[in-house]
Amino acid sequence: MSKNIAIIFAGGSGARMGAGVPKQFLEVNGMPIIIHTLENFEEHPQIDEIYIACKEEYIRKLKRMLNKFWIKKVKDIVPGGRCGQESIYHALKAASENNERDAVVLIHDGVRPCINGGLIDDVITCVKENGTAITCTPMIETPILSRGGDYVGKVLQREAVYTAQAPQAFYLGDILDAHEKIRARDPEYTGIIDSCTLMQSMGYKIAIVPGPRGNIKVTTPEDLYIFRAMIQYQETRDAFGLSSKEIAATLKKQ
Repeated sequence: MSKNIAIIFAGGSGARMGAGVPKQFLEVNGMPIIIHTLENFEEHPQIDEIYIACKEEYIRKLKRMLNKFWIKKVKDIVPGGRCGQESIYHALKAASENNERDAVVLIHDGVRPCINGGLIDDVITCVKENGTAITCTPMIETPILSRGGDYVGKVLQREAVYTAQAPQAFYLGDILDAHEKIRARDPEYTGIIDSCTLMQSMGYKIAIVPGPRGNIKVTTPEDLYIFRAMIQYQETRDAFGLSSKEIAATLKKQ
């Protein structure tokens, strides 16, 4: 029986956060962000293995964290590459040493800690039905195109525009083949911004999985505040079984 594998990219530098350490290692509620992310895959019954691409100088630190927080599904931590896609490629290669080509791989950001079990279920199901799965959320603001950033160009209909998130999932053999072909002609992955664009460049039809807006990527200080608020919201709901309105009233009093 084929496995379901999580590929976690944790190679960012955290420059936009301005914290002095990679943002995935910032602590929120006593745990690094990367551990918050990993827990969702560790505790999900359909996820069999986890592979992580990490900045090489932080691998030892990450291993200590995995032991401290009892993250047991991680099979390997590999050094990141020159860019995000090369880092993901390293993790895919490690996963291929222990798995068949029909394994489902969910590629996810280490700083996207608010993923939930239902979304993981939906992404795995979508790959098995369509061969691909990209988590997306509908655009709620009015999107515009502007070449120079100074003036409004074309105004787009938001009903036709989505925001790509993660996980982005595929069969292991398909995504690994795509990487090999791209690398053979362009090792720098020019113009490839994520796994979705990589697979599209190889002619794959990409299926959309609707995702929750709360599945944020913690990139800026503002994102960090939002993540802390979401944890507080979840803890209050779980502890007291309150409704959304009751939670809002409780937090307002604090």
